[in-house]
Amino acid sequence: MALRVYLAGPEVFFPNAREQGEEKKRICAAHGFEGVYPLDNEIRDAAPLHPEGLAQAISHGNERLMRGADLIIANCTPFRSVSMDAGTAYEIGFMRALGKPVFGYSNIAAPYAARVRATPDAAQAAWCTETRRADVEDFGLAENLMIAVAVLDTAGRFVVRDVAADRVLSDLDAFRDCLALAQRVLAAGSV
Repeated sequence: MALRVYLAGPEVFFPNAREQGEEKKRICAAHGFEGVYPLDNEIRDAAPLHPEGLAQAISHGNERLMRGADLIIANCTPFRSVSMDAGTAYEIGFMRALGKPVFGYSNIAAPYAARVRATPDAAQAAWCTETRRADVEDFGLAENLMIAVAVLDTAGRFVVRDVAADRVLSDLDAFRDCLALAQRVLAAGSV
C-alpha cells in the first residue's frame, strides 16, 4: 500500500489549481506514493454556508485529509511576501504535531534572512515602524527556523532550487527532488 503524501502549498490559489494538483499526484504515483491534495477536500452543501462557515469547512476538511496522510511535502516557496504561504506553515505545524514526517522545498534558494534584507524600501514602507526595526533571524535557513527545523529533523535537508521568475511557484523539479529524498529517508527508516 502506497504511503499517502499531503501536498501542501499555495498552488491551491492558482487559476489552474486542480490541474496542478493532479500533476503533483501523478508525479507522486510515479514515485510510489499516493498524493493527497487539499482540493480533494469535498465540501458538501457549500452553497448555504456563510463565508466563515465555508472557511471552517475547508479547514476542518483539510485537517481530516492530513490526519489520513502518512507524511507532508510542502511547497515553501515564498508566496505574496518574503516567506512561505501562512496556510502551508500551519499545515507543516499540524503534521509535525501529529508526529508525521515533514518534507519541504522552495524554488528560491536565497535564505530567509537574505530575502528579508533584500526587500525593497517601497515594500518595507507598508510594514509598521516596529516591524521595520525588528531583528531578522539569520541562521542561514531556507525559511523561518520553526519551519526549517521541522523539515531538517525529518529529511536532514531542505530542498532548494533557483527557478525562473515566471515559474517560481509552479515549477515541479524541486518537488520531484523532494519526493526522491522522501523515498530515501523513509526507506532508510530514519523517521
